[in-house]
Amino acid sequence: MTPQLSSGESQRDPAREAPASRSPWVTIIVIYLAGVAAAMSLGKFSPVEPQVTAQFGLSSSQLGWVISAVVALGAVAGLPAGYLVRRVGAARSLVVALVLMVAASALSAAAGNLTWLLTARVAESAGYLLVSITCPALILRLAHERDRGVALSGWATFVPVGIGLSTLAGGAVGTALGWRGWVLLIAGTTLVMTVVVRARLPWASAPETDPETAAGSVPGARALAWPALLTVAFCLMVLVTIPVIVLLPTLLIKEHGLSAAAAGALTSVISLAGVPGGLAVGLLLRRGVPLGALAASGLLVVPAAWLTYAGGGSLAAAVTGAGVISLENGLLGALVFAALPQVLERLDHADAGNGLVTQMGSLGSLLGPPLFGLVAGAFGYGAAVPVIVAGMAASVGILLLVARHVSGRARRVTPETG
Repeated sequence: MTPQLSSGESQRDPAREAPASRSPWVTIIVIYLAGVAAAMSLGKFSPVEPQVTAQFGLSSSQLGWVISAVVALGAVAGLPAGYLVRRVGAARSLVVALVLMVAASALSAAAGNLTWLLTARVAESAGYLLVSITCPALILRLAHERDRGVALSGWATFVPVGIGLSTLAGGAVGTALGWRGWVLLIAGTTLVMTVVVRARLPWASAPETDPETAAGSVPGARALAWPALLTVAFCLMVLVTIPVIVLLPTLLIKEHGLSAAAAGALTSVISLAGVPGGLAVGLLLRRGVPLGALAASGLLVVPAAWLTYAGGGSLAAAVTGAGVISLENGLLGALVFAALPQVLERLDHADAGNGLVTQMGSLGSLLGPPLFGLVAGAFGYGAAVPVIVAGMAASVGILLLVARHVSGRARRVTPETG
């Protein structure tokens, strides 16, 4: 089932104009790597946690706010930003977003106190918000219909890949250059991606003539009802899975005695477990595996949470549990991105839809780390298990409801289009 396209969009659809042509995968990969560079900022303070907390005298909960502040703006302005991107153009918005992230990251490296650091992170969150909206919207429009599921599920791995690279390099680089040097390196990496993106993306002379923005009517509340429900499930999933990964170095250092470098390297490997989960979604959906079956796999997070936080204090149990949670985070996140076009009324609602996905995902990412830090600080890590169980049960239940809606919608449309 394919959402309706606007007349202007259908005239420009490469798949309609040249059925034998291929999706522009090089450009799609460049957009993906821009997202990875942005996601490296999401977890850049985790591997240098001992240095940052020592310099600023932070508690676990305060460190959680520093980590999650990069998604602060997205938690309250994702949908409005989606409408803004729709008006300005996704390509322009992406370049502006990356420039803003470079400047804010450099500013955070010069922070002299917690207030300064949090202010820089909030500024960085504006760039991260726009990256999170523009990249999947560009990918959806560039990929041909037969490739959209694979392309969007691949995009959904940008967070675990970014966090994985950040935690892998951060421990060693932070030890050698200090946390400020590490943050400046992230800024430099993002600057390089800004130049590549600026050179690669297509440009139009004005927003009103840009194919990206030549869309139909602005989607209202009714048109976004099912996308909103899908993003509620996304929010709950992110709320209880992302903190497990971004705060894992702290757990490994404090509870299992690992060095900062070893904890960062191990967390990197675990974070990257989300990548095969995300990539598998597009392939499985293409082979006809139902959305509901993939959504139900999220229940594996329940025993994994127990292994991570209440598995008898074993390092092997904690690593195994965190690996399963990372895998499911990648799988369910990809499922949300792949399902979004199927619940949109029109594909030219993609900017608003991705803004909603970003807002709810950011809300989960913002609240999750400080919530887990507060729970762990007050009651111990084992107290996080019931929080994870409740969040995942609710998330899977909503995803099953959305899957049923998608299936029913497809059955209603097929007789008319077949």
